[in-house]
Amino acid sequence: MRYDFMKQVRSFGYAWKGIRQCIGKEQNLSFHLIATVVVVAAGFFFGITRTEWMIVVLCIGVVIAAELFNTAIERLVDLVSPERHPIAGFVKDVAAGAVLVCAVAAAIVGGIIFLPYLV
Repeated sequence: MRYDFMKQVRSFGYAWKGIRQCIGKEQNLSFHLIATVVVVAAGFFFGITRTEWMIVVLCIGVVIAAELFNTAIERLVDLVSPERHPIAGFVKDVAAGAVLVCAVAAAIVGGIIFLPYLV
């Protein structure tokens, strides 16, 4: 099997297209992106350590990825079940719950990292 570099480049292009299609259109993603800017600014302001930066970046990535997965799941559910259906609602609620779990965990980690700098 031969490695196709151009196919890889196109794949990255599709991935960026997916992210761009969500930015500014998905309210919850916009909230998470604003929170990201605030957290990154706080990280620079307080001079957090390299290890703390790695943890913050990982938390940001997990929350943003969860929000993108949630958006994809919601759109797919809307496509296959345009009318209201209890299972469709359940799937959407579970996906949103997964984002909430990630966001709460990230907020707790943020508290653990930033509270000592505030005290």
